[in-house]
Amino acid sequence: MRFNKLDLNLLVALDVLLVERNVSRSADRLHVTQSAVSNALARLRDYFDDEILVPVGRRMELTPRAELLKEAVRDILVRIESSVTAKPLFEPRTSDRRFRIFVSDYTMITLVPHVLGLAGQQAKAVEFELLPQTNLAHRPLERGEADLLIIPSEYASTEHPTEALFDEDFVCVCWNQSAYAGGKLTRRKFLEASHVVMQPTNQALSYESAIMTRLGVERRIGVRTFSFAALPYLIVGTDRIATIHARLALLAQKSLPIRLMRPPFDIPPMRQVMQWHSYLMKDPGMVWLRNLLREATTRMDKFDVATAL
Repeated sequence: MRFNKLDLNLLVALDVLLVERNVSRSADRLHVTQSAVSNALARLRDYFDDEILVPVGRRMELTPRAELLKEAVRDILVRIESSVTAKPLFEPRTSDRRFRIFVSDYTMITLVPHVLGLAGQQAKAVEFELLPQTNLAHRPLERGEADLLIIPSEYASTEHPTEALFDEDFVCVCWNQSAYAGGKLTRRKFLEASHVVMQPTNQALSYESAIMTRLGVERRIGVRTFSFAALPYLIVGTDRIATIHARLALLAQKSLPIRLMRPPFDIPPMRQVMQWHSYLMKDPGMVWLRNLLREATTRMDKFDVATAL
C-alpha cells in the first residue's frame, strides 16, 4: 500500500531503525535479513532525500530530519495498531491478553497484589507485565510500549486521560532502638539525623524529595537507593531516618522492628493516578483493566495513620 508514493510497509522498518540506530539489530527485531533492512533504509533515504542514519565514530546517529520523524512515525503506527488490534468485546474469562503497566516498586507492593488477586478471580489467563517507571513517563504510552501508567498526578502528562486512584500520606520511620525512637520527632532532630532516600535512576526527585525542596528542607543524606521498598530495611540497626509512603511503612512494620513517626512539617498527600493513551479510551480490555484498578483500590487495606503513630 502506498500513500503519497511512499510504501507504508517502510514505516515499520523506519520506526525500528529510528529506535535501534543499527541495521543488524533492526533486522533481528523485524525478523528479516540485514540485506532486507539495508534495502529498506536505501529506499527511505531516497524518498525523504535524507540520510536518516549517519555514522558518528563507531555509532550511527539520527539526522535532524530523522529526529523530527521519530515521534510522528511512532504515533502513526500506534494509531494503526490500536485501531486494527482492538476487539469489539473483551471476555476476561477466556482472554489471554497481556497488559503492560509501568509502576514503581511502591505501587507494586501496595496496590498490585490486590489487582492480581482480583484478576485471578475474573481472568485466569490474562497476563500482566509490570515495568519500571522511566523519565518522561508518558513516552512509553505514546510509543505503544505501555498500556497504562500508575504514577503521582504531578508526573502525569496533560496529553492523555487520567483518573485518580487514591491519596497517600507520608511518615518518617526509624529503627525502634535508634536514638530517635523515643519521644516526638522534632524539626531539629529531623535535620540533624542522617537520612536514607530513594533517588530515581533518571536523577529526578521523588515526590517527597520534591516537596522538601519546595519547603526549603535540606536533609543530611547518608544513603541513596533506587527502591522505595528498600527504605525501611535500610534504617534497621542504624540511627538513620527515612520518609516513606504510609501504606508502605505499615506493611513494613509487620515484619521489621521500626517505629512510625509524624514528619515535623506538612507533606501534602500524594495523589496516585492511572493514565492511558487517548486512543485506548474505549478499548474494551482497557475499560476492564481500569475497572479492575478501581476495585483493587477499594479493596486495598484501609488504615488510620493516626492510630499507628
